[in-house]
Amino acid sequence: MSDEGLVHIVDDDPGVRAGLSSLVRSVGYLARLYGSAGEFLESELPAIPSCLLLDVRLPGTNGLDLQDSLRQRGIDFPVILMTGYGDVQMSVRGMKAGALDFLTKPLRHQDVLDAIGLAVARDRERRAATQKIDAIRARIRVLTPRERQVMDLVAAGKMNKQIASDLGLSQITVKMHRGSLMKKMGVRSVAELVKLVEAHRLADDGEQHRGSGVVNF
Repeated sequence: MSDEGLVHIVDDDPGVRAGLSSLVRSVGYLARLYGSAGEFLESELPAIPSCLLLDVRLPGTNGLDLQDSLRQRGIDFPVILMTGYGDVQMSVRGMKAGALDFLTKPLRHQDVLDAIGLAVARDRERRAATQKIDAIRARIRVLTPRERQVMDLVAAGKMNKQIASDLGLSQITVKMHRGSLMKKMGVRSVAELVKLVEAHRLADDGEQHRGSGVVNF
């Protein structure tokens, strides 16, 4: 796979698809081409930094409906919308739904490349952040229920004596659990532990917010 990233191009015009494919490949990106929303939805999406260059007006499911469908499925790599009509209402809807950019046809090559560069960079950052959260979650999963309780209280700023009182344990037992969880979490200080716990909490809050049906980009 290319280190530059992958551009998914969805447009019902074969000439437009071919031209865009040639353009993005000329600067080192990979390109995958689709003539409809259905073709794209049926495809497998490689786990590499990517973006979607999406025509608004497509046969069957239009581009904005495809954008909504992707969000509902939790597929959230950046979307760049294209239209030959300059429809303001479509532009507003697409941007509110999280589109990174909105380009009007005929497309200027530099505008396309600039938008793709920003989109792929943003997706690369998102994937790196996701990998970091996945690593934190993997560490948390190996904690015992008691270690998880102690971790949450340590992260809340409580001292061993307070934790022992809250959980009905001896301070020695708390120290043992604390030492074990710090080792499993791969941290050497409370400050490091707090950062991991906070990152985990924010990621969970963000996922619950998206799951509620509220658009959050």
